[in-house]
Amino acid sequence: MEFGVWTKGLATLAVDCLVLGVFEEAQLGAQGGSVDAASGGRLRKLLARGDFAGRAGETLLVADLPGITGMGPAKQLQRRTWRKAWSAAASALVRTRITSCAVALDRPDGGELDDYYLGRAVAELTGAALYRINDLKTARKPPAPALKKVLAGPVRRAAAAERGLAHGEAVANAQSVQRDLANLPGNICTPIYLAEEARALAKRHASLRTRVLDEAAIRREKMGCLLAVAQGSHQPPRFIVLEYQGAKKLPPPIVLVGKGVTFDSGGISLKDPPGMDEMKFDMSGAASVIGALTLAAQLRLPLHLVGLIAAVENMPGGRAVKPGDIVTSASGQTVEILNTDAEGRLILSDALHYARRFHPAAVVDIATLTGACVVALGHHHSGLMGNDPALVQELVEAGQRADDRCWQLPLTEEYAEQLKSNFADFANIGGRDGGAITAATFLGKFTQGLKWAHLDIAGTAYQSGAAKGSTGRPSALIADFLLKRAAR
Repeated sequence: MEFGVWTKGLATLAVDCLVLGVFEEAQLGAQGGSVDAASGGRLRKLLARGDFAGRAGETLLVADLPGITGMGPAKQLQRRTWRKAWSAAASALVRTRITSCAVALDRPDGGELDDYYLGRAVAELTGAALYRINDLKTARKPPAPALKKVLAGPVRRAAAAERGLAHGEAVANAQSVQRDLANLPGNICTPIYLAEEARALAKRHASLRTRVLDEAAIRREKMGCLLAVAQGSHQPPRFIVLEYQGAKKLPPPIVLVGKGVTFDSGGISLKDPPGMDEMKFDMSGAASVIGALTLAAQLRLPLHLVGLIAAVENMPGGRAVKPGDIVTSASGQTVEILNTDAEGRLILSDALHYARRFHPAAVVDIATLTGACVVALGHHHSGLMGNDPALVQELVEAGQRADDRCWQLPLTEEYAEQLKSNFADFANIGGRDGGAITAATFLGKFTQGLKWAHLDIAGTAYQSGAAKGSTGRPSALIADFLLKRAAR
């Protein structure tokens, strides 16, 4: 894909299609007005027929005239509306044989979408429209999209827009990496498969190196919680360490920790069968970490990053961990496992303890951790908690800039009361009330002294139903967080 910018002369650009915005009530935007004038008023005549309402996200492809996409009411134009319009237009374009286009959608007032974020949004959303799910169907595949060139504009600062295009393309690539891994079935994407993907990534980039701990090495690290989750499966666990060295002088790293449950049956605390197939997505946190390291290497960010992935399968069986079992974590703390379906926090506890050896500047774990977070926030915001207010605020702001938002939930000492155990240091669940928060409280017991934040992406990492598949979230949020850190 080739990206570029345009600054003026929209009607004279040598592209197959112009993407223009029309507000409700057939009101043309500024760029649409200029093209209408150049075409002798043909656009206004077309709209006067009443065939296109201009509602946000609607599209109309007109032969021998620019492509038109709806922008909604002019007074309600916001960045989110703009993104919806270009996303719809890009999705419509990739279903045609159009090879090039120029984006000329009016932007919201007030600098809400500056030249940098214009470029980034154009490239990121184009990548999302071009993405094709890696299905295993044997029928003949539809032809690949013909779209090869997209120009973003109009821009005043071409350099800023071009930087945004480069970053947006890398974000789209990171999202594709996450989506490809998460969409694979559990019989293909196993812990060993994830480890091999990490090794392959390191081979492609000299700035990356990887280390994979097999079951024996995990045992030597005394990761009792991780091993407890894995013991019911025939698939052996893996602990993956990916390190990116993009800074000349290596400062303390940012550590990203990903939950990598390649299939989660719930173990002995078996899940209900409806929707259990979606538990192949329970490694979305791990996939997003691999995507983030891919982005850092592609953009050669001046950062020191470490990705830690605890990869297991959670299955029932004669060797599976049982409710009431007590295990010892790598930190030496004991845990009473009251529910084997609360397994993500167990494997993350050992991964978070492992992060200490890097003396990190910040630790962010990413996990499809709790259904309770979906109940609390739905599918719009990822849940966010942590012990460092500055780090938490960084992530909130990154999500706002990236249009991949998260919402901070409280993480105060009262919630620890729910994890008390009569037989161990604490239990792995705290009841239904505040389930997303008590899960984070459990993780907090392994992060004392670290600057740590936790992203619960259970409601945002994938979609169910007819649109079932990985969304690629929170790759854009993590990318913005890393890009901002790299610019310090």
